[in-house]
Amino acid sequence: MLKKVDHIAIVVQDLDAALSVYRDALGLPLERVEDVPAEKVKVAFLPMPEGDGEIELVQPTTDDTGIARYLVKRGEGMHHICFEVDDIRAAMTKMAASGLQILEEEPRLGSQGQKYVFIHPKTAHGVLIELYERPK
Repeated sequence: MLKKVDHIAIVVQDLDAALSVYRDALGLPLERVEDVPAEKVKVAFLPMPEGDGEIELVQPTTDDTGIARYLVKRGEGMHHICFEVDDIRAAMTKMAASGLQILEEEPRLGSQGQKYVFIHPKTAHGVLIELYERPK
């Protein structure tokens, strides 16, 4: 059901400061920076070597979102891990049947046409998990 780790999201206060670590010090290439108004965040996409997923640096653009509240409460650091799946609805059904709490009844649609949902961290040993289906 899971294909691969698609990305690891890291919440940051200052995207430029974080890029000085992940791009400049670690040498990950910066693919793009994207404003995501629906989520009220700005995201920097840094692909991993050999095409093994990517690091997403996520900076809230307003103070009234879940990601902004997360940053205030927990500080900077890993926000979630995302797994790519072939069929998001089938994955949602299977994971819900296994006792995981899916946070959305319907998958959201991302800016690149991807479908995604989140699994509540209280049912995944403290880790927020995202499921991601790329457009066919």
